[in-house]
Amino acid sequence: METIRAFIAIPLPKSLLAELGQVQRKLEREVPPRSVRWVRPDGIHLTLKFLGDTPTPKLPPIKTALEVVARNRPPCAFTVASLGCFPNLRRPRVLWVGVEEPTGRLADLQDAIEKALVPFGYPPEGRGFNPHLTLGRVHRRADRSDVARIGEVVAATEVGTLGEVPVVHFALIRSVLKPTGAEYTTLAEFRLEDQ
Repeated sequence: METIRAFIAIPLPKSLLAELGQVQRKLEREVPPRSVRWVRPDGIHLTLKFLGDTPTPKLPPIKTALEVVARNRPPCAFTVASLGCFPNLRRPRVLWVGVEEPTGRLADLQDAIEKALVPFGYPPEGRGFNPHLTLGRVHRRADRSDVARIGEVVAATEVGTLGEVPVVHFALIRSVLKPTGAEYTTLAEFRLEDQ
């Protein structure tokens, strides 16, 4: 059975992607050379649910379920601010910019997507939703001193508020992994309607 690698995400405006690219370049000048694999700025998005390898026959019913979710959720907005690392600054593996949405609508949307996909064999994430925009990943082979330096750089770097993003739709996206990085293709968009 044919499968595609897929995820559900909120695409970001080009102006914000440009700002995120500037943050990446600022960090890149300070961290040890070749210690971080940077995400291409045009590939940065807010992931709501990673599906992984998805059988293509499941795509039509998944799209239908996502349409239902979108019809029953109001638009919202989130603010992009602050830098951080997963799991923490002492052992950084992922460098990110934070997402703040105090009304809870973004978390409700993500939760509704999680629940809608359970019947298709996608269990909810074990950990809670922690919205963020991934800027880069620390190389597995980075030595301890480089890893420590990355955490220090992130802790010392102020980015302030980078912008507010209106959330009026989300997308089902195909990901093809290539040596030059992942290539994304939008398969469907779902407009939030709150009927």
